[in-house]
Amino acid sequence: MTDREQPVTLRTRKFIRNPLLGRKQMVVDVLHPSRANVSKDELRSKLAELYKASKDTVSVFGFRTQYGGGKSTGFALIYDSQEVMKKFEPHYRLVRYGQATKVEKASRQQRKQRKNRAKTVRGTAKAKGAAKDKKK
Repeated sequence: MTDREQPVTLRTRKFIRNPLLGRKQMVVDVLHPSRANVSKDELRSKLAELYKASKDTVSVFGFRTQYGGGKSTGFALIYDSQEVMKKFEPHYRLVRYGQATKVEKASRQQRKQRKNRAKTVRGTAKAKGAAKDKKK
């Protein structure tokens, strides 16, 4: 049997219906005695099947495997619709699920260097300051 065919048991506890954020939230205990771990993608599809929801509206995160293995515990959110999910779910998790694109930006060090170069110039030349420093 491959790893995906090994039996996995899902147990939910601390189930709360949160109408203000349009979601159901719960703690998920995953029992996987014959496996090292279970992928979040697989957990999303199993939870969607369990709660009769679309896989695109399920968010799982914060999973920790117990010492010795065989059991993992984490958190799950099942949104009422994709629009509500896009509204309330953090951007990095939407990127994780392929529902948003990652914003590409310069590295942290480059941003700090640009900021410090701009500090040396005054007035309207601030935008040109980065270009002048390169000429020196």
